[in-house]
Amino acid sequence: MFSRLGGLIVVLFIVSIVVFLLLYISGGDAALALLGNTATPEQVAAMRSSLGLDRPLMVQYGDWILGVFHGDLGQSFYRRESVVEVIFSRLEPTVSIAIVAQLVALCIAVPLGIASARRVNSTLDGIVTTYTMIGMATPGFVFALLLALVFAFQLQWFPLSGYSPLADGVGTWLRFIALPAISLGVVHSALLTRMTRSSMLDVLSQDFIRTARSKGASSLRIVYGHALKNAAIPIVTLVGVGFAVLVTGALVTETIFNVPGLGKLMVESIERRDIPVIQGVVLLATVTFIFINFVVDVLYLILDPRVRQSA
Repeated sequence: MFSRLGGLIVVLFIVSIVVFLLLYISGGDAALALLGNTATPEQVAAMRSSLGLDRPLMVQYGDWILGVFHGDLGQSFYRRESVVEVIFSRLEPTVSIAIVAQLVALCIAVPLGIASARRVNSTLDGIVTTYTMIGMATPGFVFALLLALVFAFQLQWFPLSGYSPLADGVGTWLRFIALPAISLGVVHSALLTRMTRSSMLDVLSQDFIRTARSKGASSLRIVYGHALKNAAIPIVTLVGVGFAVLVTGALVTETIFNVPGLGKLMVESIERRDIPVIQGVVLLATVTFIFINFVVDVLYLILDPRVRQSA
């Protein structure tokens, strides 16, 4: 486990170098983006100097990575605020949508996957398989646009855009995040349903399941007491990775519903060449993936005794 953690730290360090270098070799000038095309070369040079962009690249990286170790991600070029404050001000909408989307995906995927595995080759199994194929083939933004058109624009059951903080009331909060969360959750549930079905089918064909049936164990006990626990590892893996993707990959969905989250912040920062904010968001995404992968590894030890023995 400690070697695994050490490897994750190395990955984080390599990603920080790659992200830093890519932003600086991708073209564009942050100083020019701030001043506009009418700025004189002297004004651009002065702005670059004030932002510290005229220093050697490795010096800039060294200062940035030292600041990261001290919890300082720098200052936003455009907003003139701490990057940490800017990110945290946009974190609640993204995390809220990701959590609700994950719950939506689980509530759809686990029952459907189990039911499909229990009735393999039945009509229900065919319907579930078709649903997963359509869900995995449909881009998330298509479903998001469809929900916005029907439930926000035509029926007006939900707000078309914006966000209401949880502090303003759970009901209002849910109304604003319902459509983006459902659009992400339904699309994610397709792959999760397929994984649940496949994993359950594999476990239900094992010898210990046949032994449990021969001893007279009820169907519910076999499915939920024995099979689901043993099928949980690939499901937990996909749930963990899926949550990380939902947190960091909701860029298009947040743009469609005009949600002031990390996705929209990333789009705005790229347009303005706000390099410190871009670096901060990407670093947060990397840390999220690493942390969730580590949590999933720990859950392996809890769920499967064979993993504990090998560890």
